[in-house]
Amino acid sequence: MSPSVHLVCPHCSAVNRLPAERMAEGPTCGRCKAALFEGQPLEVDEAAFERHLTRNDVPLLVDFWAPWCGPCRMMAPAFEAAARQLEPGVRLLKVNTEEEQALASRFGIRSIPTLAIFRGGKEIARQAGAQDAGRLVRWVESTLGR
Repeated sequence: MSPSVHLVCPHCSAVNRLPAERMAEGPTCGRCKAALFEGQPLEVDEAAFERHLTRNDVPLLVDFWAPWCGPCRMMAPAFEAAARQLEPGVRLLKVNTEEEQALASRFGIRSIPTLAIFRGGKEIARQAGAQDAGRLVRWVESTLGR
């Protein structure tokens, strides 16, 4: 029997279980039938962040950003490009630190953009500052041992 993976739907937040080998086949949500991966980052509030952190079996790459931050806005297209390259092996999330100040405080976000990788519900790596897509993908892959 092949191992299964739990994935939180970006649309309805249902937790889906599917065989690991089917991850790259464009899986859809069992509840709402929407795609589980769309090749773009998902903007989340604290509740959605917590659900993805605790219920997803895939690692998370989180961009802590703010709308007034020039480097954050400049990096947004690179983060989107990284999503297209890293999914379905990594879920990319965006946390607006202006709207989600409790999350920013919880993780000690002092400068933005700050990128953090979470695996198994725990932060395993962090770096501050804007990155281009290539450097971002290389950092994530080397951090996750791929």
